[in-house]
Amino acid sequence: MVPREKLVLTNLYKTIEDRRDNPTENSYTCYLLDKGTDKILKKIGEECSETIIAAKNGDNVETIYEISDLLYHLIVMMVDQGIPLEEVLDEIDARSKKIGNLKPTHKVDRNS
Repeated sequence: MVPREKLVLTNLYKTIEDRRDNPTENSYTCYLLDKGTDKILKKIGEECSETIIAAKNGDNVETIYEISDLLYHLIVMMVDQGIPLEEVLDEIDARSKKIGNLKPTHKVDRNS
């Protein structure tokens, strides 16, 4: 049985691929893909900022909404760049198995 979160992301990825391969009139996804990488990246930047602001404001409902927008735009970028969802999920899975991977912090000499 496929976990729900993987199924949801896989279905979204496939829908975006379908929009790329079979453009639909009045589709926001088709609009983004047609405008290209720069537009997609601009939207990712906007959604990232909106996610940060919502989280900073402590508004979980708004934060969930903005995270959803950010994930959607990231997946549009993945399809645009030919990055398979499975490879990203594999990387997340591999990282989740690492132990003791905290990077050392740099000490700053505030007296100089």
